[in-house]
Amino acid sequence: MEKKVFVSGCYDMLHSGHVAFFEEAAQYGDLYVGIGSDKTIQELKARRTVNTDAERLYMVKALKAVKDAWINSGSGILDFADDVKRLKPDIFFVNRDGHSPTKERFCEELGICYVVSERVPHSGLPVRSTTALRKECLVPYRIDLAGGWLDQPFVNKYYPGSVITISVEPDYEFNDRSGMSTSSRKKAIELWHTDIPEGDKEKLARTLFCFENPPGTKYVSGSQDALGIVMPGLNRFFYNNNYWPEKIDRVKDYGLLSWLEQRLWLLPLYPRIENFDVLADTFIDKEGAMALSVASDACWNAILRKDIEGWGRASVASFEAQLRMFPNMATEDVRNALEPYKSQVLGWKLSGAGGGGYLVFVNETPVHNAIQIRIRREHME
Repeated sequence: MEKKVFVSGCYDMLHSGHVAFFEEAAQYGDLYVGIGSDKTIQELKARRTVNTDAERLYMVKALKAVKDAWINSGSGILDFADDVKRLKPDIFFVNRDGHSPTKERFCEELGICYVVSERVPHSGLPVRSTTALRKECLVPYRIDLAGGWLDQPFVNKYYPGSVITISVEPDYEFNDRSGMSTSSRKKAIELWHTDIPEGDKEKLARTLFCFENPPGTKYVSGSQDALGIVMPGLNRFFYNNNYWPEKIDRVKDYGLLSWLEQRLWLLPLYPRIENFDVLADTFIDKEGAMALSVASDACWNAILRKDIEGWGRASVASFEAQLRMFPNMATEDVRNALEPYKSQVLGWKLSGAGGGGYLVFVNETPVHNAIQIRIRREHME
């Protein structure tokens, strides 16, 4: 009998990349496809699908590589759990950007072979992704490399310091509530629609910051989110008892940006749960804020020197300083996902406020099942 192979995803705006993925998976056996419902996609991506789940199911089932398909019966990142237990597949097949330690653990517990594939287009055809086909996704995301939380006055009032960010091209549709500044990005899309407009980037970032935080806002988003999205390249924002930075340092050098993105790796986890409260149980004081500030400066200087070992150490020091003040950033699941990688990489941290999202690794060589990003360059201005 043929082995049963299972894949799961959204498969909106069906394109050649989807078909190539199904064909590759079908080489392992009979292919069964679980499709995320409209409700699940809304929860994970914070957007509606272009095509309804009924339309997506119809198109996927019509493909010759597919043995059978259905709408997954559950919700969340493991919306397929009950369906997989019913199907009992031999192989669970994912793209690298669809991998997560949670999925891998789920398969281990059920004795299912977990296979992670590269995104390989059909011969002669370009690489396709749904993200690239959605015009609004030209607006970048951002990653904070060190110093996150120092953009908040309730932290920087104890000790001044810097937040280091990079503006990230939207080659992937990063999950909502995952520390990639998706909430600020949605506001940028609401404000500017398709991309960051031309003009003075700091003024544009101020506009976005004010638009996201109108008068009376209970929890003010840090300005590093708006600045990190709007400003291409590598940036350092210095804060001193204020919401807006006193000083901005920008790096636009192509060589350094290429060096940086070749050594930065992201491992998908899962989105923060809706009721996650990172501000509970905090312990914020001068010692913690100073440790975060010192680690951020060390990270910046190491990157400028192209000292990857120093960058790795500073990344860990920045993360540990964050955890000292905000212990809820790293849940038990996050710690379990991180632990196997500590001996394999030079540095690590969590994206954004943690609680899920993405593990951010620093390493010279490829990191198992991790993805890489592209930094938006200055020529986009």
